[in-house]
Amino acid sequence: MKKIGLMMGGLMLMATPAQAIPGQTLDEAAVWMQSNSAVRPSPNEKFLVRRVNTAAQQLTFHASVMPPGKLTRLAPRGRIIRSETLSLFDMRNGVTLNRLRESVRSIYGLEIARDFEQSEIVKSYPSEARIQEAVEKQNAQIAAQQGELRRGERFAYWLEVAQTENGKAYSGQLTVFLLDDLEKLRSELANR
Repeated sequence: MKKIGLMMGGLMLMATPAQAIPGQTLDEAAVWMQSNSAVRPSPNEKFLVRRVNTAAQQLTFHASVMPPGKLTRLAPRGRIIRSETLSLFDMRNGVTLNRLRESVRSIYGLEIARDFEQSEIVKSYPSEARIQEAVEKQNAQIAAQQGELRRGERFAYWLEVAQTENGKAYSGQLTVFLLDDLEKLRSELANR
């Protein structure tokens, strides 16, 4: 438990400058992931990294040629990374939007962190209408997902946590992706 807790809580100490980010080739991403101690694959991993300390604490990092959200095409265009997703599951400490925000600097370094910090929130959810619907229907699951979609100068960012009935979030994800895919994802998240 200590190992994954340190890894998830102390990613900032292990960060290396971003060299392979969405928009670059599979080969560049593979080299960057090998050199980045925060997301370095094991010998049997390449673009999907899993760190499991216990069933209560897990980290996954996935670099993909597909845009985030629903699968809309079968064959990706080219050999370009379109999105990278960090997923955290932590029953011990919980997962918050702030914790996911801090992960941007931990994994990608200062330049991307600045792009994130200066990014514009283009969607935040749940909306007030969605919260009111949950209250009226006495169904906390309607408003259980909390998230934001952001547009930076270089990249788009999607952060999301899933809350339990008691309001605590044990899982969440941060996705960094190409600006070209922002409108697709925004439309998919329209009724959240």
